[in-house]
Amino acid sequence: MSEDIDLVDERLPLPRLGALGLQHVLVMYAGAVAVPLIVGRALKLPPEQVAALIGADLFAGGVATLVQAWGLPKIGIRLPVMMGVTFASVGPMIAIGSNPQVGLLGIYGAVIAAGVFGMLIAPFVSRLLPLFPPVVTGTIITVIGVTLMRVGVNWAGGGVGNPAFGDPIFLAIAAFVLVIILAVSKYGRGFLANVSVLFGIVVGCVAAAAVGLMHFDKVAAAPWVGLVLPFQFGLPVFDPASIVTMCLVMVVVMIESTGMFLALGEMTGTTIDEKRLAAGLRADGLGTLIGGVFNTFPYTSFSQNVGLVGVTGVRSRWVAVVGGVIMLVLGLMPKLAALVEAVPQFVLGGAGLCMFGMVAATGIRILAACDFKARKNDLLVVAISLGFGMIPLVAPKFFEHLPRALAPLLESGILLASISAVLLNAFFNGFGGASAREAAAQAARAVDHA
Repeated sequence: MSEDIDLVDERLPLPRLGALGLQHVLVMYAGAVAVPLIVGRALKLPPEQVAALIGADLFAGGVATLVQAWGLPKIGIRLPVMMGVTFASVGPMIAIGSNPQVGLLGIYGAVIAAGVFGMLIAPFVSRLLPLFPPVVTGTIITVIGVTLMRVGVNWAGGGVGNPAFGDPIFLAIAAFVLVIILAVSKYGRGFLANVSVLFGIVVGCVAAAAVGLMHFDKVAAAPWVGLVLPFQFGLPVFDPASIVTMCLVMVVVMIESTGMFLALGEMTGTTIDEKRLAAGLRADGLGTLIGGVFNTFPYTSFSQNVGLVGVTGVRSRWVAVVGGVIMLVLGLMPKLAALVEAVPQFVLGGAGLCMFGMVAATGIRILAACDFKARKNDLLVVAISLGFGMIPLVAPKFFEHLPRALAPLLESGILLASISAVLLNAFFNGFGGASAREAAAQAARAVDHA
């Protein structure tokens, strides 16, 4: 066990940590800035306020990442985890902000309350860990990967809302980035192999700039320093209905994070017991509370972390710590943030296809260790749960006639798959099942065997 912990706590040389941390930030950045852009534009905020949202988002995300990866007493999973704003909150936040009686400040009141709620219920959620044996975790992780593939494909096409979506030059550069990553992964050695994703993104940026598709106007116009202050948009408004909605989002976030933590634990050879899971979920709650204080949004442990660890093979949590510091700097230095923001989404798409596919492959690898011959009903658990997880992907309007209050629950394929897998496994195999430690050990053996 000490050897496994050393792999997570290994402090690599600073230049290598810096490059790996930047690689994490680049991959997370598109998702990190997407939510403030979407919410800001939906609420018709002026450009300077949208810019302030992005700066606050990066700063608070950096703080939340440090809490999660570095850790505080009884808070933080202490694994290579980068934090970012959850997309599950976008619809509810726009609905809250569009209400003239609540507005933008009502979002922040609900986010703060949801953060406190998350910290309080973290120990209770962690006690559900025995309900997540390999057949359940493998299914959930597979659905996470397939769900993320939609993000990678949209990036490769140029980004959702891009009028030139699917332009052949976008697809060509995305494919070029993917080829570079694959070539470096196969032929590169040591440090170069670890930063194959970063190398591919940099080469893709050079190619995009060469054909005039990467622009630096915003970089030149952005100031060097920008302060991020608490409650910069005003004091929060605590609306009961908005708080209940955001607390539901927090439950979704914690269930998704549980699957991601278990996946990372298996990939890093670290046993995730109830105590450690509670610390990680508590950090999600604290990160969300921090987001509300700095007038930004709810934070979650990004599932992309699994793909990065799978591609790079680097399991040190200090990579995420350095990435958190870089996010802090980006939040305080708008010019550097604008430089990272200038990276076209189709460049990130080539990297996303590789990494997000790695998440799904990890889930399949865990399922490969399940004894489907001895427990034939486990096939039904996987089959039906995958079907539920695909509903929001293949039929986005499937639940549109149901109450909008249920949207945070029904629009998450990961949550639907999680609920289905847990309930079906309990129905066929009982609630006793394997203990959390036994389940994690089985999954770890599956990874080692593969």
